[in-house]
Amino acid sequence: MLCLEIIFFGLLAFLGIILLFFLFTYNYLITLRNRIDNAWSQIDVQLKKRADLVPNLVETVKGYAKHEKELFNEVTRARAASISANTVAEKAQADNMLSQTLKSLFAVAENYPTLKANENFRLLQEELSGIENKIAYARQFYNDNVLAYNIAIQSVPTNIVAGMFGFTAREFFKVAEEERQNVKVKF
Repeated sequence: MLCLEIIFFGLLAFLGIILLFFLFTYNYLITLRNRIDNAWSQIDVQLKKRADLVPNLVETVKGYAKHEKELFNEVTRARAASISANTVAEKAQADNMLSQTLKSLFAVAENYPTLKANENFRLLQEELSGIENKIAYARQFYNDNVLAYNIAIQSVPTNIVAGMFGFTAREFFKVAEEERQNVKVKF
């Protein structure tokens, strides 16, 4: 009789440990997934701030560089694409396109010394620079969380719980190929 009680309580303890493992692992994966969603929201907020700043920047430059209509149209299209993008891949592509067109806009501004001296333009440029830094940090934060999550759902034994409850890998926020190339500096 004592042997059966020991086996029963041992089995009950074992099942309790298994249940606790599943509970803690599931909650850990939920925490990681929510961190990714939060990090994505931070990227989205910064991209929205940048998109809201672009029309003011374009209008300021338009006053000085009236013949650059195609560039202004490209910036406007890139901004619209950035706002309408939904998935990580779409947002990354739209973000990279907007970054490229903004670089072109600032390159044009270099040709207009009075524009560069304009207080409004300088303030917009500083604000944009601050937002770009925040976007870079938010991307890093997002990718760090995606890395932790993807490792967790692919590692033993958490991959068992992840597979049972449908946790799938998340995409990283990737940089466009053009941005990976070295900047050419000429003197």
